[in-house]
Amino acid sequence: MGNLTVQHLVDHFQLEVVAGRKGIDRIVTSADIHRPGLEFTGYIGYFPNERVQILGRTEITYLHSLDVRRRDMCIGAVVALEPPCFIVTRGQQELEFFVKHCDAKGIPLLRTDSKSTRFISLLGNYLERELADEQTIHGVCMNIFGVGVALCGESGIGKSELALSLIERGHRLVSDDIVRVKRVGPDALVGTHNINNREMLHLRGIGFIDVTRLFGSGAFQDETHLDVEIELIHWDDHVNTNLISLGSEDVHVEYLGVVIPRIDIPVRPGRDIASLVEVACKNWRLKREGYDALQVFQERIWTKS
Repeated sequence: MGNLTVQHLVDHFQLEVVAGRKGIDRIVTSADIHRPGLEFTGYIGYFPNERVQILGRTEITYLHSLDVRRRDMCIGAVVALEPPCFIVTRGQQELEFFVKHCDAKGIPLLRTDSKSTRFISLLGNYLERELADEQTIHGVCMNIFGVGVALCGESGIGKSELALSLIERGHRLVSDDIVRVKRVGPDALVGTHNINNREMLHLRGIGFIDVTRLFGSGAFQDETHLDVEIELIHWDDHVNTNLISLGSEDVHVEYLGVVIPRIDIPVRPGRDIASLVEVACKNWRLKREGYDALQVFQERIWTKS
């Protein structure tokens, strides 16, 4: 996504626009959320006006307790600081005192029936993902046995065809051709689509196919944690095939400062690449759980020698 706007929040959470509709395209730049409490008492020295403002039962009840003049002054002072929007939770009514100021300043006043705590959690997760640092890579992103995989390789090597074979085996497509990689934590990456290629797979000679229409909703998921990259490379007779078969190399790739393992799989006619990818994912999971087949094999040799 490019710029995240208030309209995106309205669409995603199905929020009711109570006032300030002319500011619906205001940009949201911060993943942090604020509940204005102290500000309504008159102290606005450190008001974080870049954040989405949440008005729960506590804030609205306090405003109702004020006399009309005092309430009007407090709300006017906060709205004048022009945050992206205000969101009222629990479907609270009688917001006319807020509507006047939000309409005047063009600051959207939105409403949800959700409870404050739950909505803040959902909104925080959404903002963190949508505003996370990201980069775009050329490849296919899939979830295979619960492992998030980026299938990479030069154009024409067969990434999309491989994805089709994996989908037929029951695995899930996330994105084809263009993969958006986001950093959602100190060492966590997420792979997703770019909206336009959602649920779509492009196959040379056939064109675009909708995987959910052909294989059902279970053939697609919106995003996945990105755990490993699998690089498809052309078979090379000069490559040290013993090294490849032992899997003793330690290769990694870095995205947005996060390092993940990379597995190179040579491609040539006759190789069952889909099965190899499945085994690579299963083997990666075993390694994460502390079992390394190569280490066990080497220990056996050392024991006998």
